[in-house]
This record gives sequence, C-alpha cells and structure tokens, in this order.
Amino acid sequence: MTGTADVYTQATLSPSKLDLLATWLPQQSWFAGDVADLERVAFFRFVDPDGEVGLDSMLIASAGAVYHVPVTWRSAELAGGELIGVLEHSELGTRYGYDATTDPVYVAELVRVIREGDTGSDITNVETGQPLPATAEVSGSGVTPGVDAQGQVRLIRVLDAEHEDTHAARGVLTATWTWDGQQREDVLAVLR
Repeated sequence: MTGTADVYTQATLSPSKLDLLATWLPQQSWFAGDVADLERVAFFRFVDPDGEVGLDSMLIASAGAVYHVPVTWRSAELAGGELIGVLEHSELGTRYGYDATTDPVYVAELVRVIREGDTGSDITNVETGQPLPATAEVSGSGVTPGVDAQGQVRLIRVLDAEHEDTHAARGVLTATWTWDGQQREDVLAVLR
C-alpha cells in the first residue's frame, strides 16, 4: 500500500456523488441499471503521489448488478478528461469529477499497483485522525520480471462472470468485498 487518502466524513457534497453519477451512468454503454436505485456498496482509494487528485473507486449496485466506477476528483478542469460533473465540497470547494479511465494520474497509479503487486491506500478520517476501513480490499497481482506488460489497462465495469475477461492478462487488480452477506472476489482491471 502506498500512502494514505484523507477523507472528510463530515463534509457536505452538493450534489452528492450518487446524484452526480445518476446523470452520467445512463449515458454509458455498459450501464443497464436504474438510477433510481443507485447504492454505493463498497469503495477503496488509491493515492496520487503528488497529493493533488482524489482517486476514488466505488462499487455501485443498481437493478441487481454491480458496477466498478472509479472517479477522480480535481480542483481544476482536466483537458481531455471525460467530465462526469461538478460538485461543491464544503471543505475543499469546487471539485471536478472525471471518469478515472480518462485521467492520466489514475491510470498511472492503477498500472503501478498491478505491476508492483500493491494494494489500495489506507484511509484516514481528517476530522478525527482515525483510520477508516475500505469496504473493498484490492490488490494487484504483480507482473513477473521479464514479462512484457505494455501498460495497456482495461477496466472491468460490470462485475459478473460474463464480463470478467482476463484473456491475455499480464496482471490484474482484484477486489475482495462483501455484498448482501456474501463474500465476493472480483477482477476489476486487466493489464495487458
């Protein structure tokens, strides 16, 4: 694990993260859910080595399916990034939320975690200084020395057997988490 993500648990977000996602998710070809029943069922964080970008990965349930939705949070607009929306954070001000797959900071950290066999970051409650448990434990598989992994990474968005394609994988990011009392293990990303 590299670094600690600071989270403001008492902050007010306007709109909320789920409200922001409710306008973006229906536009995605991989989303077949219902925005009326979005629920964040698990999450984990990575840390930007420069401390500028929030790297927030959420597992969102809707209509019986679970979706992997990583979002980056920035204080300024990102040229070339796919903007999900803008929210006001009571502690951090205006935050621009981007589809993390279009943010080079997230992609670089995801590839690093997979290559090095690292895990998600620790999470700290800024208000209390106490650690917060991530509800999904993630780990990269590592890449065998000498194996040519090009660094092309593909996110698995829909977490089910049909979409879990690890063909030609050089490394993977796997999450272990619990939903409806059942422990799950899902591949979230594939490095080829």
